[in-house]
Amino acid sequence: MHVPLWFALLCVGVLGVKLIRPPLWLVLVLLLGGYLLADSLLAPVIDTAVK
Repeated sequence: MHVPLWFALLCVGVLGVKLIRPPLWLVLVLLLGGYLLADSLLAPVIDTAVK
């Protein structure tokens, strides 16, 4: 069975928010920070570090 990556991340995110109950501002900061880092000059550095 093949599950799309976006769907798996969505499920993990929803379960994490329901079980851990982080503050809403922390969730928004992490989402916005990840989005901004993915579109920055640091993206190639992060990509090579992850791989």
